[in-house]
Amino acid sequence: MAIQKPRVRFAPSPTGYLHVGGARTALFNWLFARNRQGTFILRIEDTDLERNRPELVDGILSDLAWLGIEFDEGPFFQSERLELYRDAASRLLASGSAYPCFCPPSQYAGAEAREESEEAGPPGPSAARQPCPCRNLDPSERESKIRQGLSYAIRFRVPEGGTTCFHDEVFGDREVENAEIEDFVLQRSSGRPTYQLSVVVDDLAMGISHVIRGADHLSNTPKQVLLYRALGAAAPIFAHVPLILGPDRTRLSKRHGATSVGVYAEEGFLPEAFRNFLALLGWSSGDDTELLDAGEMVRRFSLPSVSRTNAVFDRAKLEWFNVQYLQKLPIDDLLPYVEQALGRAHLWREEWAGPERPWLAHAVDLIRPRTRLLGDFATWARAFFSDDFEYEEAAKAKFWKDERLPAMLEKLAAALGVAPDWNHDSCEKALRDLAAAEDVKAGLLINATRVALVGRAVAPPLFETMVVLGRERVLRRIARALPLMAAR
Repeated sequence: MAIQKPRVRFAPSPTGYLHVGGARTALFNWLFARNRQGTFILRIEDTDLERNRPELVDGILSDLAWLGIEFDEGPFFQSERLELYRDAASRLLASGSAYPCFCPPSQYAGAEAREESEEAGPPGPSAARQPCPCRNLDPSERESKIRQGLSYAIRFRVPEGGTTCFHDEVFGDREVENAEIEDFVLQRSSGRPTYQLSVVVDDLAMGISHVIRGADHLSNTPKQVLLYRALGAAAPIFAHVPLILGPDRTRLSKRHGATSVGVYAEEGFLPEAFRNFLALLGWSSGDDTELLDAGEMVRRFSLPSVSRTNAVFDRAKLEWFNVQYLQKLPIDDLLPYVEQALGRAHLWREEWAGPERPWLAHAVDLIRPRTRLLGDFATWARAFFSDDFEYEEAAKAKFWKDERLPAMLEKLAAALGVAPDWNHDSCEKALRDLAAAEDVKAGLLINATRVALVGRAVAPPLFETMVVLGRERVLRRIARALPLMAAR
C-alpha cells in the first residue's frame, strides 16, 4: 500500500513580524515536507481584527522567501473562511458538544489571549476548570435568553470525567485530566471564531496530516483533540518543537536583541547561514556536522531527531555560521548579496554587473576572508569600491609618524608607475627594492602604503590589494596621501 505523503502547514498571524521562533517552525515544517515529498501550506491566521496589521503579511512572505522556504499551497487567509468556522460551531451546538454562553466577553477574553499569544510561556499544569454557569442552563431558560436577543458566545462542552490522551512525536504520550480543561470558547459573541475552532476546522479542511509547531501549544492540544473527536474526525499527528531561549534561559524576546528575521537580513547575515543556524536550534543532524546546505538538511531531517530540550539562541554562534558561509559560498552565489549591500550604501556601479564583473569577483574574493557581515563590504572595505573614504586616525598616528615616509612613498609611486607588469610580484619587488635602497624595513613601507591606499591599518594583503585597485588608483591614492603624511 502506498504511503500517504504528508501535508503540513505554517500558520503565522499578521500581528507582528516573522519571529525567530516562527521562522524555525516554518523551516521544520518545510524540511519535513521536502524530506517526505509532501506538501507545505501557508495559512495566514488573520481573524484578530484588533491586532492584525495586513501590511505585515508582505513582510512575512518576504522573510520566508529570504530564508528559501517556499510554500506549495496558499497563502490562505482565515478572514476569507469565516463561514466554515460558523458552520462548524453550529454543528457542534446541534450535537450538544457545545452550548451558548451568555457571560460577558470580558470573562473569557484573558484565556483566549493566552491561547493565541505567540509570546505565551512554556506549557504548565492547567488550573482546575471553573464551570460556566451557562453550561447547565435549563433548555427553556436558554431558549428564553436567545428569544430576548441576548448575545452569546459558543463554548465547547468538555467531558466531565476521564482524560484526554494524545501522542506527540517529540514529547511522547501525553494525558490530561478533563477536569483541568475549561469549557473553552469556540465562537465569540461577535460571531468571530477563536483560535481553537479555526485551527481545527482549517487543519481538517486542508487535510493536514502533521501539526508541527512550538511547544507553547502543547497545552492547547488536548482541547483540539476533543474538538476533532466532536467533529467526527481523527486528529493529525502532533510534533511540538522546543522553545528558543535567550542566553539567560528565558523566552527569547526583544530584551535579548533582535527577534525579527528581517532585522538579521538587514544586519547583513546570509540567508544560507541563518537557515543553517536556525535548523540546529532544537534539531540534531545525526552527527557532528554543522555546515549543512538546504539539500543536506532535507535529506537528514526527521521528527525523532528533534530535541525535547529548549534551544538557546547564541548570537556568537550565528555570526560564526555567517563567517563560514561568507568564506565558503561559491563566489557567483555571494556576488548578488554583495551587490545588495553596496546598493544600500550607494556604492554600486552598473559596470560591475557587466564587463567589470570579473574585477568585482576578484575584489570580493580578496575581501571576504576578513568579513563578518555583508555590511563589511560597504564599511571597512569601502575603499575597494569608492575613492571617497576616510583615514583611521589611529592608523595614521601609528604608521605615518616617520618623517622620511613622504619622500619614500613618492619614490615608490615613481617605481610603481614604470613597473613593466602590474601583478603581485612586480608590486612587491618595487617596494622591497626601495626598502633595501633606503635601508629601512619593508614593513615600514608596507604599513604606510596600506593606510595610504585603503585608510586602515588592517586590510587584505597589500600587494594583492594593489593588484585589485589597479595601477591608476594606487598612484592616485599615494599622491592624495602625501601631503597629509607630510603635515603630520
